[in-house]
Amino acid sequence: MTSVAERMTRTEAQSRLRRERVARRRAPRFSLRRVPFYILITIIFFYAVFPFYWALRSAFTAEADLFTTPVQYIPLDPTLDNFRAVFESGQFQRALLNSTIVAGAVTLVAVAVGSIAGYALGRFRFRGRSATLYLMLSMTIFPQIAILGALYTMINRFGLYDSLGALVFSYMVLVLPLTVWILTTFMRGLPKDLEEAAYVDGASPLQTFYRVMLPLVAPGLVTAGLLAFISAWNEFLFALSFTQTPERQTVPVAIVSFTGESGSAFDRPWGQIMAATVIVTIPLITLTLILQKRILAGLTAGAVKG
Repeated sequence: MTSVAERMTRTEAQSRLRRERVARRRAPRFSLRRVPFYILITIIFFYAVFPFYWALRSAFTAEADLFTTPVQYIPLDPTLDNFRAVFESGQFQRALLNSTIVAGAVTLVAVAVGSIAGYALGRFRFRGRSATLYLMLSMTIFPQIAILGALYTMINRFGLYDSLGALVFSYMVLVLPLTVWILTTFMRGLPKDLEEAAYVDGASPLQTFYRVMLPLVAPGLVTAGLLAFISAWNEFLFALSFTQTPERQTVPVAIVSFTGESGSAFDRPWGQIMAATVIVTIPLITLTLILQKRILAGLTAGAVKG
């Protein structure tokens, strides 16, 4: 018994030494192979983060120190004057409210209509279903400027010009195709057994939709809703074209108004512009951080067939 135990202990010690040698031999090669990967990740990180960092730095820098040389990458005397000037502007406060109303309305309508359309396109078979899907997806290919004239004519005829309704109406053209496509993919990936079991229990297609299918595609709803909100919140061309008075302008147009009359770049209030940009970006970052798990589940679950 003692010799067997000694042999087992010796064998375990030898195998442990062998594993440690292999690990030491492989560790340098593994780390060297991943050095280019880490360098690439670092470059991408700085490329993506540096513009927002520069906006944040400029927002906390006094107007007189923005263009001093050498460049101060970290403000030596940070100030909140730019943020105070932005929040004291009644026009910007109104623009924040308008953007919240428009983006919220667009998100709710897009998710409601997109979920119903996604259920019909993803769960029912009918002639022209694929053509409808690809037609809606092709609508996202055209640039905004290509449909600006037609939308302007429609909005004028409907009497919606210079109103928040004009923005909601025009933004749906941009948001709804992508929302329908995302939710159709989710609906198509759900198991048919759930739907058939609901029909056996006597549920109608509408009851099956909002009692069975809709809770299961919650990650898709969050993903589509957030993308719709970001698109409506950041949209500039339609907001500039379909609004005229400051009372109807959204945040992107209000930020442009900080530039005032055309002149040299040094005469423009870049500190206030950067402060307004930071204020506008914070809600999007907050929503993304809060809903990141749902968003990740939504982006991955839609690609896996159930």
